[in-house]
Amino acid sequence: MITAKHLTKMYGNSKAVDDLSFTIEEGHIYGFLGPNGAGKSTTLNIITGCLSPTSGEVSIDNLDIYENSKEAKKKIGYLPEIPPLYVDQTPREYLEFVADAKKVSRKEKKDEVERVASETHIEDVLDKPIKFLSKGYRQRVGISQALIGDPQIVILDEPTVGLDPMQILEIRELIYELGKKHTVILSSHILSEVQAICDKVLIIYKGKMVAFDAPENLGKTMSSGACLEIICDCDKAAAKDILESIESIKTIEDDSDEKSDTSNEGETESKFILHADSAEIKMVAREVFKAFAEKDIVLYELHQVKTTLEDIFIELTKEEESSDDSSTKA
Repeated sequence: MITAKHLTKMYGNSKAVDDLSFTIEEGHIYGFLGPNGAGKSTTLNIITGCLSPTSGEVSIDNLDIYENSKEAKKKIGYLPEIPPLYVDQTPREYLEFVADAKKVSRKEKKDEVERVASETHIEDVLDKPIKFLSKGYRQRVGISQALIGDPQIVILDEPTVGLDPMQILEIRELIYELGKKHTVILSSHILSEVQAICDKVLIIYKGKMVAFDAPENLGKTMSSGACLEIICDCDKAAAKDILESIESIKTIEDDSDEKSDTSNEGETESKFILHADSAEIKMVAREVFKAFAEKDIVLYELHQVKTTLEDIFIELTKEEESSDDSSTKA
């Protein structure tokens, strides 16, 4: 659907995008994740044809975004980080203007405006001036203009910035619904947002791609491996002796608090976080269960700790930072 090859964008001596290549396939919600200044907006502006790269190429359904600009852009609906709204107009007037700009026929224009208004749930404010609308409704109007012409691809740059928690939830739900009909690319620096909506994540850091996969697969690549949490019915020393006998456990982290280390009617609980290779985590869990059972010690809990997107992001960007430092010293 979208193919980007070796995109680079220079601003003077600074690289906003650094040799970025990726392919976007149909039928997914993609997350472009990275801190502010990572190059997300620049990349989106390039793939939508709003900005020329210093080098590299972009094609939309095998149409070069610059050589076949009109045909390629018809396949894309784009909401920039700052929605391009004319606040003295009503949403209806504004969407009719966008429809004219996108060459929607006069015969189809009214139905098209009503269609996107229904899809984004702004029917009740269609004839109110945009300047009197809440930030959440303004964002919906911005998404509506991206949907005019029924593009195959919808690109949204930081669509929830500045919204209150309820508005964020409403926009997330709207994006999820859009993903059933369109290929959606969502740019964000908010980890929880990407994890809640997207089924594929592209992580950008300092203009470079550091990861591109489904969120659940990204955790498998972490050098720290996977984690198990256990709570057992014995003191810490006894539990640690058992755990240290299991060779496949890489590290053992005492996670007991003061309460769990004190007796309750003669009983003592201990809590540990166990680190192991991702590929071996299920085997490790079986070995832990068996080892405690053989000692006739109760395990109150034994479960895998879910790796968050935040954990993945921190590790990957640390690796990229270390790599940059090494190349600089060299």
